[in-house]
Amino acid sequence: MDFLWQPGESGYQHVWPDMEFGWQSVVGTIIGFCGAAFGSVGGVGGGGIFVPMLSLVIGFDAKSSTAISKCMIMGAALSTVYFNLKLRHPTLNMPIIDYDLALLIQPMLMLGISIGVAFNVVFADWMVTILLLVLFLGTSTKAFFRGVETWKKETIMKKEAARRLESNGAGAEVEYKPIPTGPNNHIANDTKKHEVTVLENVYWKELGLLAFVWVAFLALQIAKNHTTNCSTAYWVLNLLQIPVSVGVSAYEAVSLYNGQRVISSIGDQGTNFTVLQLIIYCVLGVVAGIVGGLLGLGGGFIMGPLFLELGVPPQVSSATATFAMTFSSSMSVVEYYLLKRFPVPYALYFTLVATIAALVGQHVVRKLIILFGRASLIIFILAFTIFVSAITLGGVGIVGMIKKIQNHEYMGFDNLCKYGS
Repeated sequence: MDFLWQPGESGYQHVWPDMEFGWQSVVGTIIGFCGAAFGSVGGVGGGGIFVPMLSLVIGFDAKSSTAISKCMIMGAALSTVYFNLKLRHPTLNMPIIDYDLALLIQPMLMLGISIGVAFNVVFADWMVTILLLVLFLGTSTKAFFRGVETWKKETIMKKEAARRLESNGAGAEVEYKPIPTGPNNHIANDTKKHEVTVLENVYWKELGLLAFVWVAFLALQIAKNHTTNCSTAYWVLNLLQIPVSVGVSAYEAVSLYNGQRVISSIGDQGTNFTVLQLIIYCVLGVVAGIVGGLLGLGGGFIMGPLFLELGVPPQVSSATATFAMTFSSSMSVVEYYLLKRFPVPYALYFTLVATIAALVGQHVVRKLIILFGRASLIIFILAFTIFVSAITLGGVGIVGMIKKIQNHEYMGFDNLCKYGS
């Protein structure tokens, strides 16, 4: 018990290096750029690459790295959403972002983020490391096998297209239909546009509900910042987040159950939900948020593989996960800023780097998907990003644990009520 909890002890002291031009900033920029490009394409944010880079290369402590990582994820998510808002679903006449799926998951994700940020203050680094290794190695393996399965389906489709080309004796190539997974209705409308204006792709009612959750959480966070830690008002404001998030997700869940709404991107399965299924999806949304807030990562590390398991096409999975992450990551940035967990100049610089990198990554990978006719590239990028994150974050965490053990430092829980006081 003494090892895990000593009321007067804290294992945390922030380390913020001076902002100056040097090899650290150059290498950090390159790694951050690559991480944001891969992360935005996979729909996972790239936090698993940002956190080790900020810690090992730039020199921030682990928890400050987590906070700045959230700023970078927010920048990458915003530019990716802007890119995706002009695109249509690969096989259906709807936006590439599935608003109903986002409306079910995002409010619970926001609730999870708040819990995760509090856990980030309380939990010791070694606890976070163990959780991260178990979770990431499992999800990356699952995503990789899903990618292999999708690749095989695409290969069969490409062979069928080649056979049709031979039998028709046509001189032109048969256009590839990117339908590796998803709806049972595999017939795409050849005349539909794949790119439209942003206004045509926005579902205003759903977006308004998502914005309401964000604004309500922001108001509660600002109000909470003006209360004493762990006072009655502090806990009341914290608990008020529950009815806001549960209310909106429950509204969407009931509409899905009654058939008033449909998650179109997963075809026939999007109309036949059981109560247990809907509860599990909401719980997974909370878990994704907790992991995101705790580790400084995008909730996409959970949502991406989850959406793929539901049968959502890779492009839609990536776009929808990133859309939900935009709200949750921006909320995390506000919470970490109110906790004074990062230096603003560094955060602004790396957010700009991530924003530009995400746009570049989206353009390049979209061209590659069209060139090779394989949307499974997105799944392999997702699996690769999660696996690299597990190795880098796990390695950094284990090295930190060994140093603390050697120095006989306190390695137990921190007191949330004493933080910042």
